[in-house]
Amino acid sequence: MPTPLLAALVAGLGFMVVVWLVSLPLRNSSIVDVAWGPAFLLQAVVYWSLTPDGWAARKTLVLVLVAVWATRLAVHVATRNAGKGEDFRYAGWRAAAGPSWWWRSFFQVFVLQGLLAWFIGMPLLGAQSGGPAAWTALDVIGIALWIIGFVFEAGGDWQLRAFLRNPANKGRSMTRGLWRFTRHPNYFGDATQWWGFYALAAAAGGWWSLVSPVAMTFLLVRVSGVGMLERTIAERRPDYADYMRTTSAFIPWFPRPSKEDPA
Repeated sequence: MPTPLLAALVAGLGFMVVVWLVSLPLRNSSIVDVAWGPAFLLQAVVYWSLTPDGWAARKTLVLVLVAVWATRLAVHVATRNAGKGEDFRYAGWRAAAGPSWWWRSFFQVFVLQGLLAWFIGMPLLGAQSGGPAAWTALDVIGIALWIIGFVFEAGGDWQLRAFLRNPANKGRSMTRGLWRFTRHPNYFGDATQWWGFYALAAAAGGWWSLVSPVAMTFLLVRVSGVGMLERTIAERRPDYADYMRTTSAFIPWFPRPSKEDPA
């Protein structure tokens, strides 16, 4: 029987091959964003199936939490992107690569994200392998972090979608609700959920998977999340510069006074 890590890697890459093949006739590489969450759910299922030494209650809890996170994220991204064509990031890469994008995308997008998902998903193995057959303080911390993260991620996405549906808000920045305390509640929530998964892994002895939440947080803050969005967003929204001055970029905190507030 293959090791759980190897089995998850093969399953994850196989899944990404299928998604890549679907993307070709659609000419839309950004469907990989919809597949991001399900790639982790697939890993969780593999680990749940191949780790008989783990405590059944913790294993099932982790599987359920991953399923909720992955399903919500996939539905959110799919409905948000429906009818809008390929995301501008992928469209830019397609234009730069020209006719070779069909095979370049396999490595640059799908294999890369498959490997990243496998690497970041290490706590899902750690949480389902071994550990005490009883709930611990780390389990409680992990569950609490996951709940906080889910509220910020799902709540932030819901609030932003409602804001964007109102034509009166066109060109304006969302600064209310959870967005009053952090410019990116959805990214903060995503990272917090992964610190929750890590706490559950640590409860089962999977301390070694610390690199996962660190990597996820780094990606969300410096690479594909906050860093990428804020390179050009201030140019498109006149009020965003003031929003950046008053509101925490990532970790929620009370906003500072705005220059536009009356003295």
